Amino acid sequence: MMRLLYLMVLSVVLLASCNKKKDEYKSLSNNASVHQVKVKEVIQGGTYTFILANENDRDFWMAVGKTEVKADDVVYYQNALIMKDFESKELDRTFDEILFVQEISKSPEMPVSKVKDSLVHKRKEALQAKDTIQVDPAPGGITIGELFKNRSKYENKKVLIRGQVIKVNSAIMDRNWVHLKDGTSNDGKSDMTFTTLEEVKVGEIVTLEGTVALDKEYGAGYVYPLVVEGATLK
Repeated sequence: MMRLLYLMVLSVVLLASCNKKKDEYKSLSNNASVHQVKVKEVIQGGTYTFILANENDRDFWMAVGKTEVKADDVVYYQNALIMKDFESKELDRTFDEILFVQEISKSPEMPVSKVKDSLVHKRKEALQAKDTIQVDPAPGGITIGELFKNRSKYENKKVLIRGQVIKVNSAIMDRNWVHLKDGTSNDGKSDMTFTTLEEVKVGEIVTLEGTVALDKEYGAGYVYPLVVEGATLK
């Protein structure tokens, strides 16, 4: 779960990073306090666990990466991304409003420490991936490092990039969110996000072509400083 405030939605979904020139999304909800909720109902999907929760006598749905939880459990969460009219294809259901959370815990102390530990672990993983992934550019294509370095030059233009798939958040906002690395970077940035309808798997070497967008707002709290949209496999 990437700084995936669960986008995870983006692993989710998606719920984790961004704003001010970072390369994930930001949440419009900046409440960092720990919330306590009681679980009323649980639906296990293929990617997410959907929870009907009650907090302060208010019922609402929340989603978190697959986890074991049952009705009547008391759990805690921090950092949430609110999405309205979210269509879950795995459940064939549309939620009027749902909170995507990075993680839940049985302890009110764990979310903060786990988030910190997770971020440290992600940084280590990113550094290791940068050292081990080496993918040659596609003929006529550019590297991820080049795109990060000269993002303004490529705004609204099509780019061709080959890299290794390191993460996929599927079926979020009617598209898949694919993260590639090719071993290049600029200013510490080496993970490029693509939106696509194509199906790819983590670990695959793929070539994607799409249009560069800067400071792209997708609604529901998603803002990407740099993203390649409408990518297709080449």
